[in-house]
Order: sequence, then C-alpha cells, then structure tokens
Amino acid sequence: MNVIVANEQREALALLDIDVIKSISGEFEAEEIVDMFKNFFFGRMIVDLTAIKDYNDVSNIQKLSLGLDIEKLIFLLPNDEVTSSSSFLTKIISMGIYNFTTNMDGVKYLLDHPNSYKDVAHIQQLNELTDAVSDRVIAGNHIIGIKNITDHAGATTLIYMLKKELELVYGDKVYAIEVNRHDLSYFNMKNVISTSSTALAGELAKVKEAKVVLIDLNDCEDESACGDVLYLVEPSSIKLNKLMRKNRNAFNELKGKRIVLNKSLLTNKDIVDFEYEAKAKVFYNIPPLDERKRNEILTDFLSRIGLIFKEKEEKEDNKILGLFKF
Repeated sequence: MNVIVANEQREALALLDIDVIKSISGEFEAEEIVDMFKNFFFGRMIVDLTAIKDYNDVSNIQKLSLGLDIEKLIFLLPNDEVTSSSSFLTKIISMGIYNFTTNMDGVKYLLDHPNSYKDVAHIQQLNELTDAVSDRVIAGNHIIGIKNITDHAGATTLIYMLKKELELVYGDKVYAIEVNRHDLSYFNMKNVISTSSTALAGELAKVKEAKVVLIDLNDCEDESACGDVLYLVEPSSIKLNKLMRKNRNAFNELKGKRIVLNKSLLTNKDIVDFEYEAKAKVFYNIPPLDERKRNEILTDFLSRIGLIFKEKEEKEDNKILGLFKF
C-alpha cells in the first residue's frame, strides 16, 4: 500500500490508479512528515515536493531522506527553474535520492521500475565535472589532467586521440602538455609542449588563447593546475592485481574522483561488479580504440565532460530520465 503527500499536485495525484493507505495534503515541515510516517508501514511514498516547506532549501529535503527509507520515496518535482536545474538535481542525487520526475507518467513508471544510481549518475557527474572545470579556468581555458592509475593505462595515446577530436571543434586552440617526459612528441602533433613540474604554471600562462589544454600527468604529482583530472584504469586482471599489490588503498584514494576505464572490454554487468568490489564509481568506460581512425565513442566521452556538445538522441525506452524534462 502507498502513501501520498500532496500539495500543488493534489488533483493529479488523486487520479493515480494505485492502492493508497494514507493521503495527506498541504504544506508541512520536513520533520512533521517524518514524525507522521517514521513508524508507519507503507510500500512507497509519493511526495509532491511543494508539500515540503522551503523545498528549494535542499537541507529540508535531506531531513526527509534521513528520517524515512529513501528507497521507498518518489519525488514529484514542480516544473520550475530551480528544481529542474542540474545543480539542484546533483544535490538531491548526492543524498541518495534517485527516484524523481516532473509528471504522472514518471510516477507510474517509478512505482514499478525504481531507479538506481546508475540511472541518474550522468546528471551528477556531468554537472560536477563541468563545475569543477569552470572553477579552474585560465583565460577561458578548460584544463583537464589525465593520469594512469594502472601501469600503461594509455594516458598519452588517449590525449593524442582526444586532441584530434577536439581540433575538429576548436581548431588550433587545443594544446597538449606533458610533464617531465617527451612521449607526446612521437605523435608529430602541433601545439604540444614538454615541460617540468616547476615550469608548468608558466607554460599555461603562455597559452591563454587555448580553448582546451590536456595535461599528461603521469610523472607529475602536483594536479593543482588542472580544472579536473581523469584517472585511467585498464581493468585487466593482471593490471588490477599488480595495482593492488603495490597499493591496497588505491581505490579508496580515488573515491569521489573521475575513474575512466580505458582499453576496457568490460560489459555493463562487469562494470557493476567492478564498482562493487572496488567500492568506487566509474565515470566512463572506453574500449580498445584504433588511434588512426575517428571514434564516435570519444565524441560521447568529450560530451560527457562538457568539452563538446552534441544533440541528445531520443531514447527508445521510457526510462524515467526520458520522461524528465530538463
């Protein structure tokens, strides 16, 4: 049996063809809702967000998420500028709230097909990454560091392929910098700089006209010059076992960071198993690629990190994020 907490959407919620054990209507403090239902048995609770006083303050939503079983809650969001923004959605996702929609079709879908983090991760990850990059801009440059975590995970070659892809958008305003090494020079690219850790800041100051700067950080411990860093893991058994023997806390140290599986043959199910065992989230999965050809997957990857933009494709299924209106 289900519970409905309604306010502005009370009429639409009243038309839902579901079993309801209790329904309340009005505007409530989050603590009031928790007190009413913390010892009340129910299957799912549909919460009209406008029923929570000061719902634009996410701390009030957090009180609800902490006081009740978050997996049983479905949030019906108003179609306003604040709650439809990626920053607002990122905040509620970080609380463990994955089931939200702006319409009745979405509510019906979520009752039978609740979301997991995987279904909403791209909203949070894209927003956090582009915010982080924006915070660390030098004269309009997007500065992205790329670093191998497992041995020879392919950072240098990936930078080469990403640079070629980005040049189709930004022309000669894409630079690649390698720190304390000279491997990129073998690709015969223009706008490639080899420098030392101590001289990195000075080199960045010289490329103010660049739109994107990709930095190979394999031999550099200092990541402070970068807007964000992508950490490459080649998920083969031998590479992972070697990494864990060298540093059993490797993935603990990567919590909250952008882990990219590179040269990866893992399936979606394998990635779920990997995330469970590593206790870390995967930002993107890149299969082995031919460096001599254009690769559509890199277009999607660059879109995810906010460096290029492409048209969103219509989803054939009716996943809740297809129903959510951004």
